[in-house]
Amino acid sequence: MAAQRKAEIEALLGPTVQALGLELWGSELALSRAGGLLRLYIDHADRPVTLDDCEAVSREVSALLDVHDPISGNYTLEVSSPGLDRPLFHAGHYARYIGHEARATTALPIAGRRRFSGRIVAVADGRVTLATDTGTVELAVADIDKAKLLPSFAPVAASRSPRKGKKA
Repeated sequence: MAAQRKAEIEALLGPTVQALGLELWGSELALSRAGGLLRLYIDHADRPVTLDDCEAVSREVSALLDVHDPISGNYTLEVSSPGLDRPLFHAGHYARYIGHEARATTALPIAGRRRFSGRIVAVADGRVTLATDTGTVELAVADIDKAKLLPSFAPVAASRSPRKGKKA
């Protein structure tokens, strides 16, 4: 039910985000009796997402949500960039990042495990293959509850400038 509602909200909001020159990367919907949270991740193909982008999407999407009211009760709308550890929602996201490290958590255990980390090596027929420390594992994207990229940072090169107090 929650997945269906989330898909309906993305279908409603996606064209508005696209009209602003951005991509609706994905969303998270967490509802509770005390209130809820609708988090939208936006992306741009050619540049980083800016605060102005987030504000523009928030303004336009808020108006659309007020008119269509797809979420009953109080909730908070949050709009952000996917960031370096971007969440992965669809098979196309995994395909776009083949060769990158990712972490995935499945809704139900697979071979006694729910958490998997490894390099994305293939995506086909709604399944993603990860090369882990213990071998390869193939997961159905539909069975993945949450997934995100694991950013890798290049080591910082040692400074070539002389140390303080030493004469060159």
